[in-house]
Amino acid sequence: MRVLKIGDRGIDVQYLSLALRRAGFDTGGIKDEFDEGVHNALVAFQNNVGITADGIAGEMTYERLMPYLRGYDVIVIENGDTVESIAQRTGTTVDAIRIANPMLESFIPGAVINVPFGFDVVPTDVDWSHELTTYVIEGLKARYPFISTASAGESVMDNELWTLSIGSGIKRVFYNGSHHANEWITTPVLLKFAEDYLKALTLGEQLEGRNPSELYSTKTLVIMPLVNPDGVDLVTGAIPTDSQYYITARNIGAAYSSIPFPSGWKANIVGTDLNLNYPASWETAREIKANQGFTSPAPRDFVGSSPLSALESRIVYNYTLNNDFALTVSMHTQGNVIYWKYLDFMPPRSEEIGRELARVSGYSLEDTPYASSFAGYKDWFISYYNRPGYTIEIGRGTNPLPISDFDTVYPPNRRLLTEALYLA
Repeated sequence: MRVLKIGDRGIDVQYLSLALRRAGFDTGGIKDEFDEGVHNALVAFQNNVGITADGIAGEMTYERLMPYLRGYDVIVIENGDTVESIAQRTGTTVDAIRIANPMLESFIPGAVINVPFGFDVVPTDVDWSHELTTYVIEGLKARYPFISTASAGESVMDNELWTLSIGSGIKRVFYNGSHHANEWITTPVLLKFAEDYLKALTLGEQLEGRNPSELYSTKTLVIMPLVNPDGVDLVTGAIPTDSQYYITARNIGAAYSSIPFPSGWKANIVGTDLNLNYPASWETAREIKANQGFTSPAPRDFVGSSPLSALESRIVYNYTLNNDFALTVSMHTQGNVIYWKYLDFMPPRSEEIGRELARVSGYSLEDTPYASSFAGYKDWFISYYNRPGYTIEIGRGTNPLPISDFDTVYPPNRRLLTEALYLA
């Protein structure tokens, strides 16, 4: 995060506001601008932790605030500490500490433990970025050390395509989000679902009427929440405007004046639409999009120079080949629609499962429109494996759906994602 002071604007200010609020210093809401409210909260925080109270968010300030973005702190046990006293002091629970430290049998002074804070890791009121995804993945791993997290590969800008795996079952299920940059709200939807699943599992609660322990033992859920990290960072303003990548994207966008920049950007950072780059009638997709005027790098709808020419789609393709998934769900926006078919392929149980997903979510189950029927991830997965694959178009409005829509779009998708895991 960059150094911030009064008058600065952008996604970093949102994250600063979030961290300060979580630390107990309210800025007056999540802010895009570093205003007096942010300044006053920051000065109060700096005074509280004993660093220079200059009202500037710099290296020392971020070092003290970072635990509040990751959702946990690292604590050295002192003489007289008990799990109960640490829980009370840090505003968390004994159970949360024990889950985060499964090997902790006795409190030994000098031992280091992870202490989750008493709030959820996944924020639902800030814009998203690769940086925030990294913090959240780290925070979930610290709280629930039995999950697996890894990078499937790196994007054009060397950002990780993070994966998070939950479960011990033989049957593997794959959820992915943000193939399209301005559909980034799908990333917090997937991460929030992961957190809700883990909370229900460890607390012995039901998840949308299903037993999470049964889901955990019979299925392995793999989530890749951010397929297109560079594109998302472009849309949400996480890439500096003087970056060469930003300048190149802006020049690409200038040739398409009817597409707002950067909010209309769906492609990866170099102008390939990742969900039109898979080997499923790719040549047909190329012809359709060429007839629409997309024959070279563009903010959307350019299919690439060849199937899997985009680094990110190639990573997802290879990751899928290496994991033998029984069912996949790709999250997109918008329309409140579930697309389940590719051409005349009818994988076993695919329609049956699709109807159940439509029932629990209230979404409609539909065939994919012809112009969008080729070269997508779902299309390739269905044609290659003959197994159920779904594209879920969440929400209604104008892309990018604002984060203020989260509370509306999340509940039906929590039900849908639970049911898809159960039915796989």
